[in-house]
Order: sequence, then structure tokens, then C-alpha cells
Amino acid sequence: MSMSRRQRVRLVRSAQYAVLAVVLVVVAQATDWGEIQRAFFDVEVAKAQFPDIITTALVNTVVYTLLGFGFGLALGLLLALMRLSQVPPYRWLAIVYIEFFRGVPALLVFIALGFGVPLAFQVAINQYVTVMLALGLVGAAYMAETIRAGIQAVPKGQTEAARSLGMSQSRAMVSIVIPQALRIVLPPLTNELILLTKDSSLVYLLGLSLSQYELAKFGRDALNQNRSLTPILIAGLCYLVITLPLGHLVRRLEARTARAR
Repeated sequence: MSMSRRQRVRLVRSAQYAVLAVVLVVVAQATDWGEIQRAFFDVEVAKAQFPDIITTALVNTVVYTLLGFGFGLALGLLLALMRLSQVPPYRWLAIVYIEFFRGVPALLVFIALGFGVPLAFQVAINQYVTVMLALGLVGAAYMAETIRAGIQAVPKGQTEAARSLGMSQSRAMVSIVIPQALRIVLPPLTNELILLTKDSSLVYLLGLSLSQYELAKFGRDALNQNRSLTPILIAGLCYLVITLPLGHLVRRLEARTARAR
């Protein structure tokens, strides 16, 4: 007796559930749960991370990210306007910058600004300024393209209407086009903020003092002291405290943008 299509689908699905259940049982039986608890969920090690991981590491991570994002947004807006300029040299400069910093690892930018520039020019750069420049220079390359796409997405009729009211080209751009473009690109800019939050972990390369530790450096040092992955797990959860609300915000903004269309 042949089975119907629905019966075959149910049979295949039941087999998949059965395989999954068998794998879970085998893994559960083979796992040393005591070792897993010691390695990842050591309560005493976890307690020792607080409150410094919040008051120092988490706060510094947020500060580094905001500094880099603020500088990157301002520079990205300037690069986007240069990219759309009627003057070819401005466009060429913007293209060279964007292609260079999108193609170079952020790690190299941190090393160049943290060690290369002070050695080459015999200058001392404040640690926070170094972080702001390193994160901002890389982030600006991506934000410039995002903002450029946003400006081009604003209907040309908006500019023409502003010009018909007597506004100059530059005033129409600043008062009419850019505010609308920023609203359009708000979700991708929020994604960029999430990426910068994770890139802030590269700050450890600069040789931080204890009060300048961010989450990754804090977790790494605690790992060396305790020989347990619990500090890394807690540092990861702290990153999620920052990035999950931002991810939720992106989804809300995208939904609102979709409803407005």
C-alpha cells in the first residue's frame, strides 16, 4: 500500500526528529557536565568579575564605540557629499579613501595609529583619540556609501521644490535632502554601530591601563588568571546587552520604514 504525499512528509519529519533526539541523547551521555560547568559556569569566577566588568569594561566599550561612531558619521557624511560632488577631484579622493579603508583590516589601522604614527612623527596621541580615529576612519568608509545611497534615494522633486522656494543648492541639501536621507539610512547606520561595538575589542592592541579595559581585554585577562572560560562567557553576554537592543531597534526601524512606503 503506497503512502500519500502527506504521510511521506510526516514520516520524513518524524525520522528527522528521531535522529535529532538520538544525537542529543548521545551527546548528553558523552558529555562531562561537571567539567562543562567548571569551564563555562564557575559561579565563584563569575562573581569575581563584578562590578568591574560593568563599571569599567562595559562602560569603556560603550564610550569607545560612541567616539568612533560619532567621528565616523561626521567623516562619512563629508565623504558621501564628496562622492556626489560635481567636482571630479573630490569624487576621486572620496573613492580612493572608501576603497582603501574598506579593503584594509581594522587591525592594521589600530596598529598604524597606535604605534606607527607616534613612532614616525614622535608625537603622543591620547588613547581615546587613537580609538576614536581608528574606529571612525574605518567606519566612515562604510557609512559614506550608506549615506550616499540614502541621499540618492531622496526624490529629486524634493530638491526642485526647495529650489523653487528660493533655497540655494547647499541649503536645500542641508535642510531638505540630508535629514530625509539620514532617516532612510537609519537602520543600516544602526548596523554599523553594532559592527563598531564588536570592532572596539581591537583596542586591546594599544596596551591599555586597567581603567581603560574594554570587555574583550577584561575577559582575556580574567581568563589567564582563572583558567576558566566563564569570564569570556560573561564578556560575551555583556556584548549582547549592547547589540541585542540595537538589533531590535534595527528591526523596528525597518518595519516602520516599510510601513511608510
